[in-house]
Formats: sequence, C-alpha cells, structure tokens
Amino acid sequence: MSSPGETALRPAARGELPRETMEQRVDELRIIKEELYAGDAAATERQRAKGKLTVRERIELLLDEGSFAEIEPLRRHRATDFGMDRRRPHGDGVVAGWGRVHGREVLVYAHDFRVFGGALGEAHAEKIHKVMDLAEAGGVPLISLCDGAGARIQEGVTALAGYGGIFSRNVRASGLIPQISVVLGPCAGGAAYSPALTDFVFMVRGTSQMFLTGPDVVQAVTGEKLTQDELGGADMHSQVSGLAAFAHDDEESCFEDVRHLLSLLPSNNREMPPAEAPQDPGDRSCDALFDIVPVDPQAAYDMRKVIEEIVDDGDFFEVHEGWGTSLICALARLDGQTVGVIANQPMQMAGVLDIHSSEKGARFVQTCDAFNIPLVTLVDVPGFLPGADQERGGIIRHGAKLLYAYCNATVPRIQVIVRKAYGGAYIVMDSRSIGTDLSFAWPTNEIAVMGAEGAANVVFRKRIAAADDPEAERAEVIEDYRRTLMHPYYAAERGLVDDVIDPRDTRSVLIRSLALLRAKYVPLVQRKHGNPPQ
Repeated sequence: MSSPGETALRPAARGELPRETMEQRVDELRIIKEELYAGDAAATERQRAKGKLTVRERIELLLDEGSFAEIEPLRRHRATDFGMDRRRPHGDGVVAGWGRVHGREVLVYAHDFRVFGGALGEAHAEKIHKVMDLAEAGGVPLISLCDGAGARIQEGVTALAGYGGIFSRNVRASGLIPQISVVLGPCAGGAAYSPALTDFVFMVRGTSQMFLTGPDVVQAVTGEKLTQDELGGADMHSQVSGLAAFAHDDEESCFEDVRHLLSLLPSNNREMPPAEAPQDPGDRSCDALFDIVPVDPQAAYDMRKVIEEIVDDGDFFEVHEGWGTSLICALARLDGQTVGVIANQPMQMAGVLDIHSSEKGARFVQTCDAFNIPLVTLVDVPGFLPGADQERGGIIRHGAKLLYAYCNATVPRIQVIVRKAYGGAYIVMDSRSIGTDLSFAWPTNEIAVMGAEGAANVVFRKRIAAADDPEAERAEVIEDYRRTLMHPYYAAERGLVDDVIDPRDTRSVLIRSLALLRAKYVPLVQRKHGNPPQ
C-alpha cells in the first residue's frame, strides 16, 4: 500500500490531465512579476514625458542597492462598479516594502501614477496601513513617495475611509519614528493632509503640487486664475506657506537629500542619532569668526558663515531655507554627534523674530526634542518684528509657540549670545530663565530690554528735551546707559550667562558642554499632553 506522498508523486494515468510541476508554477510567478515590474509601456512613456521617474526607479534611488523587499505586490482591488471588475492590476497602484538607507532599515510606500493615476482605493490603502503599522512596530523611519490623484472616485466612501486610516497612523507615529513625505507629482484634496502630518516634506519643482482644491475650483469660486505651480508648487510651499521643508530641481538631488537627512536622524525616539567618527578636531580654533562678525551691533553679516566655522567640516543641512528667513534652522554635527542649530540671521530683517520664523523655529525645536537631538542656539536678535500686520496676524500667538517649544524641550540645550539680545526675543531664544542648560556669550554681547537708543528715548525723554543741546545730551545718556546696563559682563555678573568666551573657542566649548550633557534626563510631567498655542 503506497503512502500519501508516493501517491502524489505517481505519474498521471492514461486520460488524466498532466499535473503541473514546481518549475511551471515558478515560471508562472516569474511572468506575473515581470509584467508587474515593467508596468504599462504607454503609461511609462507618459510618465517619462512629464520628466518623472517610474515608481521603482524612485525606490532604487532612495534605498541602498539591492535592499528592497516588497510587501503585497500581488494585491488586487475588489471593486466591481463602473467597470472596475474588468481592470484589476496587481499591486493596485502602490509599491510598498522595506529596505535600507546607509545600512539602516526603513519602510517605504510609493504611489504609482501609471495605475489609476495613483489614486487611493480600499486595497491600496490597506497596503499603506500595513507598512505604517510595521514602521511603528519595528521602530524604523517611514518614507512616503506621493504621486497620486487623491481618492479613487469609483470606490466611493471606502477610499475616503482609507485616508482616515493613514491620517490616524500618521498622528499615532508622530514623535515615535521619523516620517518623511516626498511629493513627486500631484497630491490634492484629502491626500495633502498626510504630508502635512509628517516631520519633513520634500518637493520637486515643476512636477510636485499640493493643494486642497485645484485651479479650476479656485477660479470658479474666487475668480482667481492660477496655474497648478502658483497654487501649490514646490516654491510656493517652500517659500510662502512653509509646508515644504525642501525644494529641489530634480528627483535625483531630492533623493540624495532624503538619504542625507536620514543619516542625521535616529530610527526612533528610543535611540540616539547615529554618530560618525569626527575628522575635524574638536579643539580647533575658529579664528575666522573675528572677520565674519562685526562688533557694531547694527552691521549685517551672514550667520551661515558662523555656523560653517563652528560645526564639523563646515557642513550643515538647513531646513526651511526659503521660509521664515530671519531664522536659520539646521542639522549638523559637532564632534561627530548630530545637533540642531537655531540661529538668528542678521542678513534678513536684521534677524528679528516674526510670525513665520517663530513658527519655523518652534516646529524645528519640537522635532529635535522628539528625536533626541541636542539644541544649540546662536543669538543675535533685536526683538520681534513690529507692525500692524504682525500684530493682526498673531505674532504674540506664534511667538508663544517658539517659547512653548523651548520650555517643553528636554534634550541638552546650549545658548550662545553672539551680539545683541533684546527684550522678549532674548527670553524666547532659549535664555537661562526658560531652562537652557548652559549659556555663553561673546565679548560683543549686548543683553537688554531694548537697544540703548530706544532706552534713552524712554528713560531720559524729559532730560533730553530740557537740555540746551538735546543731541549732545542724547548721545551722553545713550553712552551712559550702554556703559551701565549693556556692557558685555553685566549678565555674567548676575549669573544669567555662565561665561563670556573668546569667539575662537566656541566650537570647543560647545563640544565639551554637549559631552557633559549627553546623558541628560528630565522626568516628564504626568499628563495626557500639553496645550500649546495654535
């Protein structure tokens, strides 16, 4: 009597259909996947004609070579209405899986515009949900490559529910893992909310657009006639709305910067950012700072050159370069360790804090704090920007966002006062009074309620008016005020600055201070969450 296994292996009897072999089954699988990977030839040509890469070419640029492992490539939708049952391509318009960037695991999903215009349906959404759940469970970064036409109209409310599942997962993973959105085509309607919920948004000029309502709807409702780029292109969102942190001229340079950003971030909030063996000596003297920063507090200079001189190898990665330009936010390394740098930019509006720069700084501080990145704040600020537009636009509310973010941050925090630090802006820029761990100042520092000229006009107004020579009297009282309350050692004498340092020692002082604070631990207050200004 034969065993079940022997029966299964027995050649087919006369008249029976021949059994398929394993080789035949594998060949069938190979053919299906080859067709899947190739995609529709005509759709591919249309994609290339727009200057866009295909979905798999994008994933190859993003990930380390040969590292991609795909999830659910054979998934198909189950919709039957409006002829959908006659068109059921494998993958359903989204490629999802995991791979490595600089040897570290990441999860990625990418819309394929060649299939249903990248529109999101039920099966499409469930693939994305799967990847997002894996990213959260595995504690690895999540990258979305957005190139889709929004919800799949033929699937109705189930498509909308799919977006709801994405949004809720974006929020649940916020502050747990880095979430990066790369917009490479249209991202309209509800689809735009997912990038807005992530930590960093990249866009490509000429091909990326994000908006809630398209140009036709805007024209019908408001009468404004705008192109897609004017309404929601890369430059608009990176310079006006502040939604995009980075704008690039092509996809290749965009993916290069995504990879660089990931090299500066930890995989999750339980890890420290990856360190590199430093090539730049930690005790290097920053002699060029003498020539970069003028002693005159009214003279402009480029704070980027100060950052270049201080950080490892002069290399820093600026975030939101084109928006809120009076404040610089950048990721860099000091002695091989990632740091977040926040610095006033005297080249733009004298380095004042306004609505956009305050909001930009608050978001950056929160992101660094979430992912264990120490903060270095370089201060040269004359105050908040005055004016009716700023007041009506909510400068108090937006300035409070930056204040709240700093006060709430538990990572190591170091302040360096380069020159002027006046009024409420001094307090907001991570002063000792709101919890910075260490505060240093250069001999050029001026810390005061306001500049000497303004203070003299307020305090000595009557004395100046009564003088025989008002201008000479004004000059005298200005100098007296500056000599009494604004000399470079006034704050240090009162313990509000830990030391006044030689600017050439700034790099070494920062590195030693960060080494001291590397194990800093602040127990969190037991509460559901704070209620930051909106």
